[in-house]
Formats: sequence, C-alpha cells, structure tokens
Amino acid sequence: MKNLLSVIKLALLATLVFSLGACTQNDTNPEQQQENLVTPAVEAVQARYGSLPLVERFSGNVRSQNQVALYPEISGVVEQIFVQDGDYVEKGDKLVQMNTSVLEKQLQQAEAGYKIASAQLKQAKAGLTQIQNEYKRIKQLEEKDLTSQVQVDQIEGQLLSAEADVELAEARLNQAEYLVDERRNELNKAVVRAPISGTVGQRNAEIGMQASTDTQLFMIGDLSKLTVEIVLTENMLNQIQIGQTARILVDDRNGKEQVLTAELSRISPFLNEVTRSTEAEIDVNNENGLLTPGMFVPVDILFGESEQATLIPVSALYTDPTSGEEGVFIATSLGSEIEPVSDTSNNSNGPGAMTEPTPVEFRTINVLAEGRMELGVSGVESGQWVVTVGQDLLSEGRTEARVRAMSWDRIFRLQNLQREDLLNEIMQERDTELSNVNL
Repeated sequence: MKNLLSVIKLALLATLVFSLGACTQNDTNPEQQQENLVTPAVEAVQARYGSLPLVERFSGNVRSQNQVALYPEISGVVEQIFVQDGDYVEKGDKLVQMNTSVLEKQLQQAEAGYKIASAQLKQAKAGLTQIQNEYKRIKQLEEKDLTSQVQVDQIEGQLLSAEADVELAEARLNQAEYLVDERRNELNKAVVRAPISGTVGQRNAEIGMQASTDTQLFMIGDLSKLTVEIVLTENMLNQIQIGQTARILVDDRNGKEQVLTAELSRISPFLNEVTRSTEAEIDVNNENGLLTPGMFVPVDILFGESEQATLIPVSALYTDPTSGEEGVFIATSLGSEIEPVSDTSNNSNGPGAMTEPTPVEFRTINVLAEGRMELGVSGVESGQWVVTVGQDLLSEGRTEARVRAMSWDRIFRLQNLQREDLLNEIMQERDTELSNVNL
C-alpha cells in the first residue's frame, strides 16, 4: 500500500506536467488557453473483464544449491594461493598450499622409525629361528634319554620368549607403518582441494597467515543452480502449495527488471514453535547469471485465480478524503473509439493527445479480489474508462477533464517503477511536450 501511495503522489506530479503540456499546445486563442488551465488533465485506462491472478509477494534469500565453506584440515601457515574470487574450478583442483616443512620432517622421522622397527623384526625372527633349532635338538636328545628335564624346561622357556619378541617386533612395525601413513596423510592435507566443481568466492586466505581448522579460506558453490528461500506463515499454508508458479524479480546489468519463472519446489512441514512459520524453497536455473548467492529478491507466488470480474489497475482506486468512500473516477462519454498510448507506440508528437473536456464522475465500488497489479471490482462495467492518474484534481467537485487514454501495459510498467524512475519518466515526457510546442 505504501508503494501504491507513492505511485499515486508521483502520478499527481505527472498530472500537473500533463496539464502544462495541454495548455501550452498550439492554442492561440486566449479564451481557449484559460479553459485549458482550469480543466485538469488526467490519464485513464479501459476496464476489462476477466479473472484476477491471485499473487502473494515474499522476500527471497538466494543461495547456491551446493555451497561449501572450505576450511584447512590441518593448522599451519598459508604458503600459496592458486585461485581468486570468481574463478571457476573443477573438483580436485588445488586451491591453497600450506607450509609443509614441519610435516616433511615428521614424515622423515616416521619413515626412519619404520626402518628401525623392520630391522628389529628381522632380528627377532632370526633369534626365534635359532631357538627353534635348538629346541628340536634338545627334544631329540630327550627321546633318547640323553638330556635332563632342566634343559628341556629351559629351552621351552627360551622358545616362548623368542616368539614373544617376534610378536612385539611385528606390533612395533605395524605401529611405525601406521605413523608413516598418518604423516603422509597430514602432508596431503596441506593442499586444500576443491571438494566440488563451482565458483570460488568469499576469499579469506592470505599468504603468510596462520590458519587453523576453524579458519574459513573460501566459499565454493555451483552458481548455475540456485535455491531461493522464502518464509511462509501458518495461514499461508492453506493457499501456497508445492508446484505453484513462482516469479522472481531481479534487475539485469542494465538496471532493467527481469522475471525468472520457476516452481515452488519444497515446503518444510515443521513450523517454528515461536514464529509459527516455515521455509519453502524454489529451485532456479541460473544459466543467465542474473542471481547471486546472498541476494535478497522479491518473489511472487501465483496460487490461483479469482472469479470472473471487472478488472482495473490498482492505481485507479481512490479514497475520498472527506467521506472515506473507495471508488474510481469514470470518463463516462469515452468509448472504444479512443486509441490508447502504449510503451511501444511510435508517437513523435509527445506522449499522446488529450481529448477535449469530457464528463467524469466518481463511482463507489466494491473490491472483490486484490492482486499485486490489478483489482477485481463490482460497480464498474467492462469497457468503461477509469482514471489512473490525476484523481486528486478531480476530487474538488470538477465534472470535466481532458483525458489521455493509456494502455494496460504502460500502466503496469508505471506501477512497477521506483520513485526515481517515475520522476525521470515524467521529466522526459515534459521535455518532449515542450520541445514539440517550441517547434
């Protein structure tokens, strides 16, 4: 409603400009000029019959569908950086190299320990073999009653000890091998690689910085497939459903508004116990690159259509400040013979000719359905011309106005304009009119 009021106020300024243009055209009769000064100039559009798209507007938060924050797996000093913000990388590409001097020394120590453990195992196995041979000899002598029980018990003890030495040496070798693998793995972790294919951003890595496992170095995401998140209240869940059309509004590089059409993809079934709201997601193909993760964009969800009714632009609705009645001003004598001005009209003589003074009247209406750009109403017939710009000038009891007929596409565009854009539009039209008068 605030945007609507802003448009109406600026439209009043447009009306004053149009009035200036009307009274400065090639009317050389002073009496005629005086009549033009007191007869307000307005814009009007022809009401039409149809169904009104039911639209709910949301604020959407854009994020990448596959978006990953990159952290080092080990602590250390950043030695090299291979990418910059905005670079596209493939999965497995090198992004950051950490300093490895300490890790390389630790690996060398682990490999040396492995060699020592391997030699100790060989030594233990050799000792076991020697004891096993001596054990066989003693057992043969025992069978011939050529040795004492003391010697037998002694060799059996030595055999058990030698076997234990081998098992201990094998365990030490396995431990040394595990330590080597661990040191090699840590050395490999010194290189931070891309876990997915995507575009790199939010660089926080700098050469020489001390980074820990809690230091975010980059953000990486697939910018071709994005998700727009919106918040639904408890009451909206009765109307908003998965699969409904979503229109995402975003400005292109030239500042022109573009509309991306998608479908509502998912709705979380769990409501927040405090806010009584939930999140919905819209998957968007971003091949044209208009959207960027982190953007805040308007999103319109179309959840159905109203019943058939007479449709008028939102800007045509006027509230009488004295009585509080809602209604529209109608140019009662205009019909289909009037050719409306559209954005595509090629009119070199200005923004469009105005009619001679024609009767207008205020008519109260009932709003049956409300969309973002149109209203479904009763009290107005399809085909009647309703004033969209200049209602304030008609509220002073005037019964006549000079009317410029406008098309629906132009009205919609004006309703979409921001305040600065609308002012620029008005000034350009004023300059065009004045230049034509001077010619």
